[in-house]
Amino acid sequence: MATNGTTPTTITATTPDRDEIVRVVQLYFDGFGKGDAGRFREAFHEDAWIFYTDADGVLHNGPLTDRFESWATGGGDFEGRVIAVTQAGDVASVLLRLTNLADASDSWVDFHALLRVDGTWKITNKTSTHSSRAAWAKG
Repeated sequence: MATNGTTPTTITATTPDRDEIVRVVQLYFDGFGKGDAGRFREAFHEDAWIFYTDADGVLHNGPLTDRFESWATGGGDFEGRVIAVTQAGDVASVLLRLTNLADASDSWVDFHALLRVDGTWKITNKTSTHSSRAAWAKG
């Protein structure tokens, strides 16, 4: 239940653009899996940012475009899994897991915020934590 200030309202989760939202997230997965920085550039807005905590809980942040090349050449066999998708009009969020199949200690749980601008979905923010710090979503 949520309130609008006076009367409780029920929130119904619908994702009419789920396929398109997941397609954009698949570009992110493919950037790792295919070693293709162009996939990241297609998925993320040019001004997108990342905030994440590593295995030790240390916070890191910065522009995502600074990471595309190193992500694409980082090696490893990655598997992506979408856990949940939520949409409210032109805004969406995706909870996902990215598993490094070659090195499970290099796996992550992310929330990606997406915004539809001029009819196109783009990831505008990635908030992530190392899988060891992700409680129930780490498995």
